[in-house]
Amino acid sequence: MIDKIVSSAAAALADVRDGATVMVGGFGTAGQPNELIDALIDTGARDLVIVNNNAGNGDAGLARLLALRRVRRIICSFPRQADSHHFDALYRAGEVELELVPQGNLAERIRAAGAGIGGFFTPTGYGTALAEGKETRVIDGRGYVLESPIHADFALIKAEKGDRWGNLSYRMTARNFGPVMAMAARTTVATVHEVVELGSLDPESVVTPGLFVQRIVPIDRVATTAGGFKRAA
Repeated sequence: MIDKIVSSAAAALADVRDGATVMVGGFGTAGQPNELIDALIDTGARDLVIVNNNAGNGDAGLARLLALRRVRRIICSFPRQADSHHFDALYRAGEVELELVPQGNLAERIRAAGAGIGGFFTPTGYGTALAEGKETRVIDGRGYVLESPIHADFALIKAEKGDRWGNLSYRMTARNFGPVMAMAARTTVATVHEVVELGSLDPESVVTPGLFVQRIVPIDRVATTAGGFKRAA
């Protein structure tokens, strides 16, 4: 019997090792798998390569992982925001490497890895510093840059519902990078707020098939009260 449900985030990430490449879903805080990031921190793994849309917010989640100096390199689109002070300080001190990737290119490079595509030409970045060291071509009079796929050892994503086979559906924009990251990693770990019976998910609502998911971690929903405090919902 196939059952991909794991009892805890800690158990789901127990095999993450130093030097692993880890994709982390989320657009800022939307769809960010906070419980999995905390569990990743608890593994003690170091020298990590992180692939994410941004470089952490405030002092929690990815920002905390950076602050603890567990990240060797980050591949992202938006490394600097008003509250990305941990990344900013580390980068200025030369303690973390940055590969800056335009957001559309980032999504497509991840998708290419999952689709088995060896590379693709895009006009984004042509003629800029982002194209330095990369193959370029002029096609039908327009300049293009060859971009390579991004593969990962682990993808940490957040979904809304899932079954024991790993089929996933998402909530609104929390979907963002989750589906393509699930396809691009050797091991995909997804948190879900609701585990449903097999067959209860409408096939049309399954965004990520269980083929691309290895571990499911049920989590409580966290709501914010009027006073700004978090509580389980």
